[in-house]
Amino acid sequence: MEMQQVRYFIALVEHSNFTRAADACNVTQPSLTRAIKQLEHEFGGQLFHRERPNVRPTDLAQIVMPHLKQVYEEAHNARRIAEAFATEKRFKLRLGVMCTIAPTLLIELLSSVKERDTRLEVEIRDSSARKLDEELLEGSLDIAIYCIPGETPNPRLHTMPLFREQMMIVLPPHHPLGGKTAIQLRDLHRQRYLNRSSCEFNGYADKFFESQGVEIETVYRSDRDDWIQALVRSGLGFGFMPEYTVTDPAVVTRPTMDPEFWRDVNLVTVRGRRHTPAVGALVREAMRVTWHGKPAISVAESANRTNRGRDLPTVRG
Repeated sequence: MEMQQVRYFIALVEHSNFTRAADACNVTQPSLTRAIKQLEHEFGGQLFHRERPNVRPTDLAQIVMPHLKQVYEEAHNARRIAEAFATEKRFKLRLGVMCTIAPTLLIELLSSVKERDTRLEVEIRDSSARKLDEELLEGSLDIAIYCIPGETPNPRLHTMPLFREQMMIVLPPHHPLGGKTAIQLRDLHRQRYLNRSSCEFNGYADKFFESQGVEIETVYRSDRDDWIQALVRSGLGFGFMPEYTVTDPAVVTRPTMDPEFWRDVNLVTVRGRRHTPAVGALVREAMRVTWHGKPAISVAESANRTNRGRDLPTVRG
């Protein structure tokens, strides 16, 4: 059943005449007659009593009439909504952000995107790195910003590195280790640890502590960075946080050594998925704005490859 057949049926009911119904639908009478016959064949019964010059609905037509009118009205409303949307041209974007990324890092990106295109509506969802990985592949997110240290990205994903950030040991004020410029893992032996339950390094960093025989005591867990910092400030233990996530001026931060810990934060999309204009707009701005005052790693790497190519000697055959 086609929508034009429904439209012809409703017009014939309203006008009770093939000629007047055809004029109302702006089609020829034979076209309308054929459409009604096809509809009757599909319904398996006669829809109109032909009583020249007029027609009247059969019992079958009376039964299906309210349903066909509802279908036609809903289709008309759907078309109207679609036309309004196309005219307005608003773009929605479902952006996943790793909950351990400081909001200040995203302000320039989001502000820049909105300034360049006021039609863009961004829905930000924060979660753990692994959850974002799953939601992106499932299709409930359009694009995401996160990292999973020590793992090769899923081949279905396309990653664009944005920035590197060093992981820091966060200490209470006046802690003895605060006098060091960098902290070795063995310095943390038997220290009390405040675990950030959403930290993407959970499980990954453990092997480095174990290989050096370093034992630490986890005394608190929280998925909120502000709570962890407050607990550190109170002297209840040390934390392990990204450098730019630390906002409490009272705590002390020091990098680790042997090894150092860094995280490479990426902008991630799904390969082969048809992306909306909103995704394209965000990618362009992410590659244009600066991260910690530097261009996105993807942009810098691309520029370096180009420069290296220019420096190569020309071989003439």
